[in-house]
Amino acid sequence: LQLLVTYFLWLAIFSQKSEDIIFGYSESRILTYILMGAFLSAIIYSTRTLDVGDQINRGDLSNFLIRPINYFFYKISQDVSDKLLNILFAAFELIVIFVILRPSFIFQTSGVTLAFFSVAVILATALFFLISFLLGSIGFWSPEVWGPRYLFFVVNSFLAGGLFPLDILPKTLFTMLQFTPFPYLLYFPLKIYLGSLTTMQILSGLAISFLWVVIMYFLVKIIWQKGLSLYEAVGR
Repeated sequence: LQLLVTYFLWLAIFSQKSEDIIFGYSESRILTYILMGAFLSAIIYSTRTLDVGDQINRGDLSNFLIRPINYFFYKISQDVSDKLLNILFAAFELIVIFVILRPSFIFQTSGVTLAFFSVAVILATALFFLISFLLGSIGFWSPEVWGPRYLFFVVNSFLAGGLFPLDILPKTLFTMLQFTPFPYLLYFPLKIYLGSLTTMQILSGLAISFLWVVIMYFLVKIIWQKGLSLYEAVGR
């Protein structure tokens, strides 16, 4: 539903303007951005880490701690299997949209660009997984884990570029956002797909994205170990 609202909103904006280019985007580029953004969201944002906090609070985490199973990698394996299914469902939804709405869409054909795009998507997926896992770790200290997670989802829906390209924002704000993890979850991969970035911009963005993955990994590791030292399996 959100996809259709965003899609028709941008169509309405272009229909009310006499210019072919708005905010530096043509209609085909903005629609490609929105549709590909929805496709990537279904992959990147689907995660089985949503129940980490609940498993901690219920004491179900003990079932994993007493077995020779690495809980972190167990969640990764769950995520991978879920994402494979989500790719199929998301692709089916796009096909339906193409058949019914016949949107103006840009198909990227450059092998190099698609390779960079794939790397950016992998890094974005890893980054979101780590952030979500970190939010779930709040369960070690508080039974209320959905509040912070919901707040993150609301903020991320705007700052990751899912509703609009971030470069239409004021330049100062856009520059500041580039030093946060949010643009690398969605906006950055989409800009690569559109072919809007130079090779140096892509490499710089990939480096920053990778740096955020490393930072989040070590942060998760530290917080998780600290949480385990305080963990009491309620009801176990």
